[in-house]
Amino acid sequence: MAKPPVRILTRYLLRQHAAPLGFALTALTALLLLNQIAKQLGNLVGKGLPWSVIVEVFVLSVPFIVAMTLPMAVLVAVLHTMSRLAADHEITAMTASGISVGRIARPVLAGAAAVALCSFLLNDQLLPRSNHRLRTLLVDIQRQKPSFSLKEQVINEVVPGQFFLRAARIDQATNRLRDVTIYDLGDVDRRRIITSDSGHMAYTPGQTDLYLTLLDGDIQEVRRGEDAQFNRTFFHTNRVRVKGVSNQFVRTEEDNYRGDREMTICEMQRVVSSARAEAHAARRDANATVEQDLRRLAGLAPAPYQPRAPDSTTAGSSYCRLLQRLDRWLLPAEVKAQTPVPTPAPARVTFGVTTGENQRVDGARRRAAIYQVEINKKLAIAFACFVFALIGVPLALRFPRGGAGLVIGASVIVFAIYYVGLIGGEDLGDRLIVSPFLAMWAPNLLFGVVGLAGLWAMRRASPTARGGDWSDLRDAIVGLIRRRS
Repeated sequence: MAKPPVRILTRYLLRQHAAPLGFALTALTALLLLNQIAKQLGNLVGKGLPWSVIVEVFVLSVPFIVAMTLPMAVLVAVLHTMSRLAADHEITAMTASGISVGRIARPVLAGAAAVALCSFLLNDQLLPRSNHRLRTLLVDIQRQKPSFSLKEQVINEVVPGQFFLRAARIDQATNRLRDVTIYDLGDVDRRRIITSDSGHMAYTPGQTDLYLTLLDGDIQEVRRGEDAQFNRTFFHTNRVRVKGVSNQFVRTEEDNYRGDREMTICEMQRVVSSARAEAHAARRDANATVEQDLRRLAGLAPAPYQPRAPDSTTAGSSYCRLLQRLDRWLLPAEVKAQTPVPTPAPARVTFGVTTGENQRVDGARRRAAIYQVEINKKLAIAFACFVFALIGVPLALRFPRGGAGLVIGASVIVFAIYYVGLIGGEDLGDRLIVSPFLAMWAPNLLFGVVGLAGLWAMRRASPTARGGDWSDLRDAIVGLIRRRS
């Protein structure tokens, strides 16, 4: 029995898009990865790191790059494939056979929806883990060999918050220094500034501490509580030992801190729920404060204040509940020790203004907005695969002979508008100027409306109305300008 023509058409269209999609994704990812390598390689080579660590840095950068280039690849593939099919009159043959433009676009949009689902899983599951590992790895690399990371004419932070060093000249081959200034803030009871004409750096045998041999300089010291006394000591040779400076690459075994880009959607939803509960508790405390002040002014006895612990347990979305069920089904149950719950002490409400409570509410709202923006950002970037296909189909059918100029020009314009809107929307959403949903979904809504309008126009247009290239668009714009003038 012969296969239905509808299934044959669907498989044919999807097969035609597969190769351009793979090529575009590979080319765009490789291009951005090379740019990342060019910016980071100079900071990695020369620290004595094994090549496996350097390769791991760039491998961990791939998920973030793919998350950005996957929607781009979908648009490039749709523009290239649909314009080629239209230029070869295959679209004309399909419409002459009674197949509508909407039916032709349906498999393309369905494939883009499948790619969008894969992009969503990548953004939510793989990307946060890779971002966390990459950040931890870069922090570990920054602690490796500070002598090689020192820069001339710059105040270098050798020990965070405690020891700073500046040198006019640094010989990386011999570790010799010229015109050295050291700011020693390690002791809270005194502040020292050490200046030296020259010096030399060396590590202890265990390679955990740094020795500085300084020549011909002075030490300026001020002690806390003795502002009227200033000590200055001149020296010919001074040896300074800086403890806790490791010359070996040591990986961080466990890092529990995670930023918003290192969390899954379910983890960020829990943070949002906690921030909302905190804002609700702050409003309740503010109302209680006002009520107690009014009762005090009226000469009434203070009402007992019954604090309620914020409810941080939330049911979560259906997606999060599904993931929890999969975890329980696939992974063994974790055994947790029971910890006694302390009895909360009775809270006391301070009479007075509610400025502190208002600041708590504002801080909780801002924290919730940051994570809500990131949640909507993950969803919006994934859905962009579908939106780009929606706008690419009518654009390619309208200008089938556009060729490489259509693919490159339209892609650059769409990418620039979309990602500028995404970056600007993220800033506005974090600052509570617009809602997180509108901040992240505005580019998708804009291009979605344009794509639907273009697809509707192509369904109503006759086959002879198509077949133009970029010159048609140019002539139309020039004619419109001449009529207005």
